[in-house]
Amino acid sequence: MLKVKSTGKTAVAVCSRSFSKNPILRTELEARYPGTKFNDAGLPLKGDGLIDFLRGFEKAIIALEPITERILTALPEIRVISKFGVGFDKLDLDAMTERGISLGWSGGINKRSVSELTICFAINLLRHVSETNREIRAGTWRLKPGRQLSDQTVGIIGCGHVGKDLAILLRGFGCRVLAYDIRNFSKFYTTHGIEDCSFEKLLETSNIVSLHLPFDASTKNIISESRIRLMRTDALLINTARGGLVDEQALKSALKNGRLAGAAFDVFTTEPPDDPELIGLPNVLATPHLGGSTHEGILAMGRAAIAGLDQNCIPRPGLFPV
Repeated sequence: MLKVKSTGKTAVAVCSRSFSKNPILRTELEARYPGTKFNDAGLPLKGDGLIDFLRGFEKAIIALEPITERILTALPEIRVISKFGVGFDKLDLDAMTERGISLGWSGGINKRSVSELTICFAINLLRHVSETNREIRAGTWRLKPGRQLSDQTVGIIGCGHVGKDLAILLRGFGCRVLAYDIRNFSKFYTTHGIEDCSFEKLLETSNIVSLHLPFDASTKNIISESRIRLMRTDALLINTARGGLVDEQALKSALKNGRLAGAAFDVFTTEPPDDPELIGLPNVLATPHLGGSTHEGILAMGRAAIAGLDQNCIPRPGLFPV
C-alpha cells in the first residue's frame, strides 16, 4: 500500500488551459486553495515559459505540459505535481523520484469519454459519415454503402481502464472482440466474452484495431511498417491513446496505396500534427487530442487533480503510477 503524502495548504499554480477555463473546477479548487494561479492567458506552457509560470509555487496541476529534469531543476520549490488527465508520458518520473517530488494521479477517470470517441470514430469510418458530409457540402449527392459496427471483429491493443470499458461497449453492439495485453486479464476476458490472442493474430484478424497503450520506449512505433503489413487491407486503425505509438509515415503510405482502408487519430507524434498530407487524406479522421474532453470527463479529471494535491506520493517504479 502506497503511503499518501500531504504537504500544507499553500497556493497552487494551474497550467492546464481547460481546467483554468472551467468555472466549476475553479470554484472548487479556490475553496480549498485560495490564491490559486490559473493559466488565464490560455498560453501553451513549456520550457522557460513553464518555469516562469510555476516559479514560487509548491504545488502544480498540469495536463500535457512537459515536466522535464531541466524544469524541475529550475524549480526546487515544487513539491507536488498533480495530473489533470491520465497520461504521464510527459513527466520525468525518475527526476521526480530523485528529488522527492510527489505525484497526484488517478487512472481511468476519463475512460468512458475516450471509449465513446473510439466508437464514434469506428462508426464514422465504417459509414463514411465525414466523407459524404464533405461531398454534400461540395454539391455532390452520392450514396456510398458502408459496414455495420455490429458485424466487425475489433482488436483492442492494451486492455487497461479504457480498453476494458471499450470492450464492454463493443460487446453490447454484438462485436467479436479480441484483446492483447502484456498483463493477464483472463478473468475479465472470460466474464465478458473477450478473446485473448497474440499481437500478430489480432492484427491479422481484426477489421478494426484500436490502440489503448501508454507511450514509452517499449511502445514507441509499436505499430510499425511491418505490423501494418500484417493487417487486413479493409481494416481501420484507431488511436485515441498516445502519439508516437504508430509510425505515421508508414501509415500514410499504407493509406495512400490501399494497403489499409482508413485511420482515425486523436493523438499524434507531434501536436499539432506537422504532416498536412496525412491528415488531409480522405480516409483519415483527425481530432485535436479531445478524447477526455467531455463535460463529464473534464470534471472527473479536474476533481481527481484537486484531490491529488493532497493525496499523492513519490513515484515508485513498477508500483506508482501503474
